[in-house]
Amino acid sequence: MDFKPNNQPLWVGVDVGGTFTDAVICDKRTGELRWAKAPSVPADPAQGVLTALRLLVSDAGQVERFVHGITIGTNSVIERKGAEVWVVTTEGFRDTLEIARTERRELYNIKALKPASLVPRGRILEAHERIRFDGTVETSLGEDSCDAIAANLAEQSAVSVAVCFLHSYANDSHEEAMASAIRKVLPDAFVSLSSEVLPELREYERFSTTVLNAYIGPLMSGYLDSLQRELAQEGYRRTIFLMTSNGGVASAHQASRFPVNTVLSGPAGGVAASINLGQGIGVRQLITCDMGGTSTDVCLIDDLRAPLTSDQAVAGFPNRTPQMEIVTIGAGGGSIAWRDSGNILAVGPRSAGADPGPAAYGLGGTEPTVTDANLVLNRLHADTPLASNLHLDSSAAAKAIEALAGHLESEDGLRLDTMVLAEGIVRIAVARMVSAIKEISISKGFDPRDFALLAYGGAGPMHGAFVAEELDIHHVVVPPSPGNFSAFGCLVSDLQRSYVKTHLAHTRTDDWPQIERVFEELEASGRAALEAEDIGWENMSFHRELGMRYVGQSWELLVDLGDGDQSMSAAESAFQRAHERRYGHAAEAPAQIVSVRLTATGRVPKPSFALDAVAGSGQQKSVKKRRVGFGNAAVETPVLDRIQLSLNEPMTGPLLIEEMGALTVVPPRWTVSLGQLGELNLRRVVERQDE
Repeated sequence: MDFKPNNQPLWVGVDVGGTFTDAVICDKRTGELRWAKAPSVPADPAQGVLTALRLLVSDAGQVERFVHGITIGTNSVIERKGAEVWVVTTEGFRDTLEIARTERRELYNIKALKPASLVPRGRILEAHERIRFDGTVETSLGEDSCDAIAANLAEQSAVSVAVCFLHSYANDSHEEAMASAIRKVLPDAFVSLSSEVLPELREYERFSTTVLNAYIGPLMSGYLDSLQRELAQEGYRRTIFLMTSNGGVASAHQASRFPVNTVLSGPAGGVAASINLGQGIGVRQLITCDMGGTSTDVCLIDDLRAPLTSDQAVAGFPNRTPQMEIVTIGAGGGSIAWRDSGNILAVGPRSAGADPGPAAYGLGGTEPTVTDANLVLNRLHADTPLASNLHLDSSAAAKAIEALAGHLESEDGLRLDTMVLAEGIVRIAVARMVSAIKEISISKGFDPRDFALLAYGGAGPMHGAFVAEELDIHHVVVPPSPGNFSAFGCLVSDLQRSYVKTHLAHTRTDDWPQIERVFEELEASGRAALEAEDIGWENMSFHRELGMRYVGQSWELLVDLGDGDQSMSAAESAFQRAHERRYGHAAEAPAQIVSVRLTATGRVPKPSFALDAVAGSGQQKSVKKRRVGFGNAAVETPVLDRIQLSLNEPMTGPLLIEEMGALTVVPPRWTVSLGQLGELNLRRVVERQDE
């Protein structure tokens, strides 16, 4: 474990996105922050990481801590580029992954197909064994059966194996025996056990999560090994840490064993940074909007606590590991605008990505994107500072938009004006982000007007005020260096381990001590794991949750127990409050506990920042102006560098604020001021007739 302070002064956070790789470096002695962006290299993400790092430091031996957010796991599933997985399962359950659940994700589409299983039926082997739901053995797993299956896998040269036996969450002895036999004949194979990945009931979800872990595992292990070697050549020979989906960090060793815990690695860094900023500026209700080059991630932070969920999916495959409740949509700066079959303008989810990128990048892209639309509207400009060595081509952007306008001609031959079409592209992208925010707020019982919108990512501040207007949100916060904010989140995240154990109990007939014993077992496991990472007891904390449902229901809600009374009655009351908020009603009926959950957190040192490292200087330089499109009209708009702003001095829009890697658009009827931590506070001007 390498979190202990030493003489090396630098902390580095890196986030690999679909278009750019962002890095931030902090000198722990001075609080100085420096930022860098480099184009991502989808074929070899480590090259983007190294390029960004070299822009910040010449000797990686000066780095004490290196924390990394990445989307390798997610992308490998979406693109179907993971390992060839074999599955060993209980006799009679060979088709569990194929049968899946019976829900229809597209209710009115009779031709809708569910995604093909990651494991063809021919690569699923059955073992003659059976464990009951209570952990008792009905049919023993013989040594001969283990050896025969292992030999079959060896003959096939299996590189990744998922062992998924029925009810292994209650008794893992059969899975352990099978894994031991496999490792004897295939010592280099990646072996994933469902009892380790997700010791929880519901075989389909548990099998799916375990298969995802096995599918991602070899790719993640290979990437981390390669990155560790390359960083060593640059001088960094300490442990790499990765952001995990629950908002914490884990060592490369832990991430290699359970890579399924990193599927939201990148977006989780931004949410962690948002919570840290919210604490600093005293804003406890936040909706985050992280708009990058490929997608937008949104998350609701209630009282500075991001909601965790275990009910998510990757490319349609259930992933039941604890993760932040983040919704991702295909609306980024590189999202492509196109004409659908009804001759209607659409935006995304297909993206130009990093290669070839938007037409304006001049790297071979010809299709119009959201970035191109903003360039046509003159919000972005050829002089706008982006990543190093990347310059925008206004004529290429206009040509791409004009080509789309030609495809959208009406039946009477009328042709859309280029500026009008560009405005429409941006509005559609904004509408998609608004819809995603409504999904995490209104549909969950929250009023978005009670929150501030925190806009970051390379494109977030460019659209944040327009998103806020649609939701009637009056306060938008733009953090320092928003294009690198997720990378910054890597530096302020603590070590975390999440644990779950299935335990069925009724709130009115069973006693709390049995639940307390399960919590104590999980806490012991969490304490041991954190001690192994050199975390002292004084820096440990444990957060308790329960999976609960009304008796007779099939699915449970995640219930936060908090720090108050720990009892069956308190748990039932907490469940009723959660049910009321989620569904709008609650019943005075007994509840059932299904699972016991614990998050163990190991607090680590965090950078303390000098104010002048993130705030503007107030230096008055010459103010540029350009005509910018707002609402299909061109408005003369001042353009400032962020360093020109003075603390707590409001300025009225329209206004453009430029900085490396991001542009903040302050529309008419909005003001902007610089806060004490270097954040921009955009506030909507409410006129009396609007009230």
